[in-house]
Amino acid sequence: MRDIKISIGEHYHVFNRGVHKQTVFHDSGDYHRFLFLILYFQSPSNFPQVGRSVQEFVKHRVLDNEADIVKNRMVELVSFCIMPNHFHLILKEVEEGGISAYMQRVLNAYSKYYNTKYEKSGHVFQGPYRFVHIDNNEQLLHLSAYIHRNPRELSKWVNREDQYQWSSYFDLVSDNRWEGLLVFSIILEQFKSKEKYREFVKTSTAKVLNEELLYLENF
Repeated sequence: MRDIKISIGEHYHVFNRGVHKQTVFHDSGDYHRFLFLILYFQSPSNFPQVGRSVQEFVKHRVLDNEADIVKNRMVELVSFCIMPNHFHLILKEVEEGGISAYMQRVLNAYSKYYNTKYEKSGHVFQGPYRFVHIDNNEQLLHLSAYIHRNPRELSKWVNREDQYQWSSYFDLVSDNRWEGLLVFSIILEQFKSKEKYREFVKTSTAKVLNEELLYLENF
């Protein structure tokens, strides 16, 4: 995967798991922290007091500098799902080196937060993040369905994945909670309605590439 050249304007499936498949998101505070990072680290903007910014984010959902993030973004976040021990993202490279810089910031910031909160040290995630180039539209749509069906792994969310708040599925079929910070038009514009996309996700075979399955099953 590391031999893949990331190109501006292309979309990629980016994912990773906790080291030894351990849980890395234990409570709503952890989920909110990671959600803030993947939304607001799309640009190089600095947050000197991330903890305070996250508190404001939880309270108000979207911060005042949302427009600046959108204007100066390095990547576009298209879809996401945060699970107890792993995450999936669909990202578009906007500036050269954008995905690399973005993922480094996100994972480093979350690892530092996690180790401090839980009084641990060392790696939180299982090695470098993984990524796969999305070659065509069919792959993009099936991948989005695969990602949005992920909460079915949790018994509480079987057939209720469209209500899972740590996924962008909620935003695609209801109201976009994150405004310009989440750019899913490339997916939704291919369906006549949000309900048609919901039907697609529920009935999709949710295919992913063999190389993705290999990593998803074994990493």
